[in-house]
Amino acid sequence: MIDKILIANRGEIACRVIKTAQKMGIKTVAIYSDADKNALHVSMADEAVHIGPPPANQSYIVIDKVMDAIRQTGANGVHPGYGFLSENSKFAEALEAEGVAFVGPPKGAIESMGDKITSKKIAQEAGVSTVPGYMGLIEDAEEAVKISNDIGYPVMIKASAGGGGKGMRIAWNDEEAREGFQSSKNEAANSFGDDRIFIEKFVTQPRHIEIQVLADKHGNCIYLGERECSIQRRNQKVIEEAPSPFLDEATRKAMGEQACALAKAVGYASAGTVEFIVDGDKNFYFLEMNTRLQVEHPVTELITGVDLVEQMIRVANGEELSLKQEDITLNGWAMESRLYAEDPYRNFLPSIGRLTRYRPPAEIAEDTRAVRNDTGVYEGGEISMYYDPMIAKLCTWAPTRLEAIEEMRVALDSFEVEGIGHNLPFLSAVMDHEKFVSGDITTAFIAEEYPEGFAGVDLPEADLRRIAAASAAMNRVAEIRRTRISGTMDNHERKVGDDWVVRLGGAEFSVTVAADPAGSDVTFADGTTLRVESDWTPGDQLAKLSVGGSPLVLKTGKITNGFRIRSRGADLKVHVYSPRQAELATLMPEKLPPDTSKMLLCPMPGVLVKMNVEVGDEVQEGQALCTIEAMKMENILRAEKKSVVTKINAGAGDSLAVDEVIMEFE
Repeated sequence: MIDKILIANRGEIACRVIKTAQKMGIKTVAIYSDADKNALHVSMADEAVHIGPPPANQSYIVIDKVMDAIRQTGANGVHPGYGFLSENSKFAEALEAEGVAFVGPPKGAIESMGDKITSKKIAQEAGVSTVPGYMGLIEDAEEAVKISNDIGYPVMIKASAGGGGKGMRIAWNDEEAREGFQSSKNEAANSFGDDRIFIEKFVTQPRHIEIQVLADKHGNCIYLGERECSIQRRNQKVIEEAPSPFLDEATRKAMGEQACALAKAVGYASAGTVEFIVDGDKNFYFLEMNTRLQVEHPVTELITGVDLVEQMIRVANGEELSLKQEDITLNGWAMESRLYAEDPYRNFLPSIGRLTRYRPPAEIAEDTRAVRNDTGVYEGGEISMYYDPMIAKLCTWAPTRLEAIEEMRVALDSFEVEGIGHNLPFLSAVMDHEKFVSGDITTAFIAEEYPEGFAGVDLPEADLRRIAAASAAMNRVAEIRRTRISGTMDNHERKVGDDWVVRLGGAEFSVTVAADPAGSDVTFADGTTLRVESDWTPGDQLAKLSVGGSPLVLKTGKITNGFRIRSRGADLKVHVYSPRQAELATLMPEKLPPDTSKMLLCPMPGVLVKMNVEVGDEVQEGQALCTIEAMKMENILRAEKKSVVTKINAGAGDSLAVDEVIMEFE
């Protein structure tokens, strides 16, 4: 029996596994690199072992180092989490040779299903419908171009050993196929130590739906419903939900039975996920099987009540599944939003630095709602450039989909993160998007709805009015505090006026604030009155209010004559003026940003791995200038217009900061 588990991973998934192991009375061991010395998973575990420098290929994915940590601590079980060594059959083989239980599937299943090329061949032999593609190994970029033409553009270029969007590119023409092949190959080698690439047809307008399976070593296999994972960016999931708003019971049953049949065909034992793309007519096609725990497993746990990590440990112990297929019922609806350390206003490029403020919403587990936050960071901790940018998974549950979305809206508004760029505004924007709310989504949702990237949210007037009312009431509270402080010093108290002008988001509202001990009535020029109630006090960075009888959560910060307000994906400067101040403010000149149009600025912290041009080169619009690597992803920076390179300030191997000037143009 497993009595001490080493978690061969880091971050939120390591913390997640530790929680269940401790609940089961099992001792835990963390491993950590130099960069993770003070990480949350290290402090949560009973023991911790240092395994090397920050790069994963020198620490977390070096099998010998992990095996040494196992021997040092006497761990008799290993949970690999996801990514890193989770689908590495050599690691499973090393554990077996050492007599250590692998909390995952047999090495044979990893070899056959973890490899995307082999898994597709097995699926085809089993009669599973698969996407057209080339299953053989591809030698070079020119062969990739030829194969892509044979299949027909667009194509998906994928790392055979890949996952999590790493080593994956979509190509629409020969040039993109050539570039995509090389970038995918490089990312695959760096992330997985395996640079094999394959190519398949990219099916446009698909939905990405996956089936969760659970199998034991006694031939039993069940499925625990599906997860809708269609909200993706750069082939990486951003928002997941369970169940899917698209499937009917008959399709769910067919997909589940097919997933179990495939699992049984390879002798699968543990938790696993069979991924499908589903078209508008509910035809589904096998994509791949992930022979590990998925990032998005919490939404399945929330609608089934099954702890998947616990079940994985029990299966690894040789226990028979205590659950039958008829025991699995889907209760309510669950949403998961992945919080990434990336700047949505810079095309979602990675962001690193210190979390000067990190305050997730309170976790809740009630009969009618739930909030769960799986995380691996803490306030004051560092976000490193060496690992995946995901820092938390915020989940909500409610009896219906619309209720689960509303719970997520409030939870996102209540999540305080400062010190780094993050995608909270974008997640909020998606939750309010009419297509998402209706369930009319495909994997092309982000590309179609945000083709120029994310530039923030323009709130409708009704929302601006509510924020204006809240800001006016909060400003009155702040003004009263200021007058009392002033009155103490000057032996008289300045009167706070009732009439104010609120400017935000391009709108202006003249309001009158009538306060009483319980709150304020804010009356607009058209006679509309909104009641504002809150216990907010100046200095609080989170304001929880009732406006017009409905809850409103605002992140607040002080600026001259008002507040910086963030709510529902919008980031607003809200100015609250007296009528005379408002007149004078209109006369103030606008400060213009500096001109950087003749410079190539580094959009994120990272390492310059390739320089494509030299001083004096004429470059064309769209031409690749250089490649920056950060958080295991390669990003090619391109020329925005035709020009000539006049100066180059960095070279291959240099570490660059955000907005550092890489090169200049005439």
